[in-house]
Amino acid sequence: MKKLKLVVVGNGMAGIRTLEELLKLDPDLYEITVFGSEPYPNYNRILLSPVLTGEQTIQDIILNDTSWYEENGIALRLNCTVTQINRARKEVIADDGTVAKYDRLLLATGSNPFILPVPGKDLKGVITFRDIRDVNLMIDASTRLRHAVVIGGGLLGLEAANGLAVRGMKVCVVHLGSTLLDRQLDGAAARLLQKNLEGRGLEFLMDHQTEAIVGDDAGAVKAIRFKDGTELATDLVVMAVGIRPNTDLAERAGIYTERGIIVNDTLQTYDPSIYAVGECVSHRGMAYGLVAPLFEQAKVAANHLAFHGIGRYSGSTISTKLKVTGIDVFSAGDFTGNADTEAITLADPVGGVYKKLVIKDDKLIGACLYGDTVDGAWYFRLIREGKSIAELREHLMFGEGSIGDTGHSGENSIAGMPDSTEICGCNGVCKGTIVKAIREKGLFTVDEVRKHTKASSSCGSCTGLVEQILISCVGGAADIKPKSEKPLCPCTDYTHGEIRKAIKDQHLTSIPGAMRFLEWRTADGCSTCRPALNYYLMSTWPGEAKDDSQSRLINERAHANIQKDGTYSVVPRMWGGVTNPSELRRIADVADKYHVPMVKVTGGQRIDLLGIKKEDLPGVWKDLDMPSGHAYGKSLRTVKTCVGKEFCRYGTQDSTGMGIALEKDLVGMWSPHKVKLAVSGCPRNCAESGIKDIGIIAVDSGWELYVGGNGGIKTEVAQFFVKVQTPEEVLEYTGAFLQLYREEAFYLERTCHYLSRVGLDHAKARVIEDPANRAELYARLKFALSFEKDPWAERTEPTPARREFETLTA
Repeated sequence: MKKLKLVVVGNGMAGIRTLEELLKLDPDLYEITVFGSEPYPNYNRILLSPVLTGEQTIQDIILNDTSWYEENGIALRLNCTVTQINRARKEVIADDGTVAKYDRLLLATGSNPFILPVPGKDLKGVITFRDIRDVNLMIDASTRLRHAVVIGGGLLGLEAANGLAVRGMKVCVVHLGSTLLDRQLDGAAARLLQKNLEGRGLEFLMDHQTEAIVGDDAGAVKAIRFKDGTELATDLVVMAVGIRPNTDLAERAGIYTERGIIVNDTLQTYDPSIYAVGECVSHRGMAYGLVAPLFEQAKVAANHLAFHGIGRYSGSTISTKLKVTGIDVFSAGDFTGNADTEAITLADPVGGVYKKLVIKDDKLIGACLYGDTVDGAWYFRLIREGKSIAELREHLMFGEGSIGDTGHSGENSIAGMPDSTEICGCNGVCKGTIVKAIREKGLFTVDEVRKHTKASSSCGSCTGLVEQILISCVGGAADIKPKSEKPLCPCTDYTHGEIRKAIKDQHLTSIPGAMRFLEWRTADGCSTCRPALNYYLMSTWPGEAKDDSQSRLINERAHANIQKDGTYSVVPRMWGGVTNPSELRRIADVADKYHVPMVKVTGGQRIDLLGIKKEDLPGVWKDLDMPSGHAYGKSLRTVKTCVGKEFCRYGTQDSTGMGIALEKDLVGMWSPHKVKLAVSGCPRNCAESGIKDIGIIAVDSGWELYVGGNGGIKTEVAQFFVKVQTPEEVLEYTGAFLQLYREEAFYLERTCHYLSRVGLDHAKARVIEDPANRAELYARLKFALSFEKDPWAERTEPTPARREFETLTA
């Protein structure tokens, strides 16, 4: 089939990001031509400042070298500026005479630096700070000249001033306003910043308006004159007073523009064949100059260029993260506030720390941080997700690290973790490796981090930590969204929730059928989507959807946990942590026979045989003659118990018997993520019920149930759920809650994260306050379990050892 023609005008970050997204969706749809006015391939404009200071080179910041264009069949025309669009003939004309036809045209013309319309603006030594050419001019000037004036106290102005100062020039920043970074900081933070920068050698003239730039007889800069008549001698003037969307080409073609090229929520202009993204765009009256909104636009534009037609861009919440000569500054959202908002502030001028949090209707809507920006990523996430901070308010100012001690949901501060901290346990990737890849390779998405480091590429449970590291490194440029808005994987644009709904509404019962209906982009899916689809199908249509063993993770396929050296660990099931001499003898015999290098008691009161070769696994399970403990699965793992009233002088109920009953009632249950339970015989809680997915604590009058706990790298304390009187009620309430979790949670979402998303009150309403619905949930669980018994773990006829066990524990 003949390919359509796509022409991209602009070789910057927005245009090429759109192509990257498009190539993921349909790499063979278009014959692509890219026009770039500069002599370089696509580079990271954000990293121009490190190039100016000498920390990096131009080659270090190239995002896509020329080989990338060649590999993807893209015709790249560098040093070539498009000067005309003939919309009637659907073609563009460049300054070198090149004519390129298009079926779809993408305008990514970016922005132009604003030049003050003052006398002398064209003198030699007056430059801007916008591209590599400008950086080269500044580097050259710093080798010959001594004095520089930077007009503009915004982001670009301070970065230019810092770079020139590092290069050895004496620099003065001239700003029209009374405070620096007046679009990113409030007055208090800006004054702290100015004082610190002055202490490092930069000079400032605030509230000064430039009237003219004065030249010498050779036509070079010699001074700058202000409105009050005073002059300041200088050899170099850098104008960094803002940017304007580059709409010249669009205007000449008759495309509707205002502050930028007007686009709708699909990034389409008034001409349906022409799309636009990036700094040249005006969307709902907003033009964005930061990279995060540009990447969001790119994804939507690519979706429509690929004729998928379901993406929508509704605007962006932005944040600013800046580091000038070692000073950390962060802002996000509405940090100024108004009469309808309230602000919490912390000011420590001596310590160089300032924080301002703006709250409206129990939601964080803005943050401004100076000096201590460790929690910037957390505040930004709270702003974007729009969740109530009522329970966090008391600790909000003291950061995310303070939340863990309160019993509320929170994560340890990523910025405070050492580089050696392991983030991805599946692949052994530490924080330092991820940070290095993000900074050196200019990464902005979790998918890119996975590609370069393998972090978050296996079970996915560390994805949240990877996202936090991205935000910590690149601030608002991190291309992430709340999980509820994210596609399941790059194979589809549908979210977990949308896929679950489609499987239920359309009665989809197979992975191929689901992929066909949802128009999967890849024929066989990937290691992320296949396990998720398999779980959603099995949990929605038990008895109808067939378990696809090849869509399970390696641990589930091998029925053992794979270890770092390629061997496996085997954990046989011991109901409630109780065993007997017969089982112990068999475990010892297996350890001898297969030369097991380590036999270890686990934290869940089971025995783990570590270091078993893959080829020995069938023999090991046969000789053990015990069911699997599912220590490898997204399923019920263990029910941990204490000895309870049978032996303990403090025990109030039979916690061991309750644990065994629970484990037998739930055995074989597959779930979105691993599930662990514990039963404690008294409030002393020796079984650690307070940090389990479901914890049961015996009291004199019955049992207290707690839900949503989680041990591990981010400990979550379980929340009180309900108090019941009988063991039968424990089974019913526990089963009903787990079935609700099975039906509503996203794949790889722990119970604590599920409850954080839907709210504890939602679970209480479905399980506690509605007895009929509770009974239905429990009945659905028991029905599903009748099909979900693991053939490796369960046998039709009990063995003699099983009969002995049943007799002992009856």
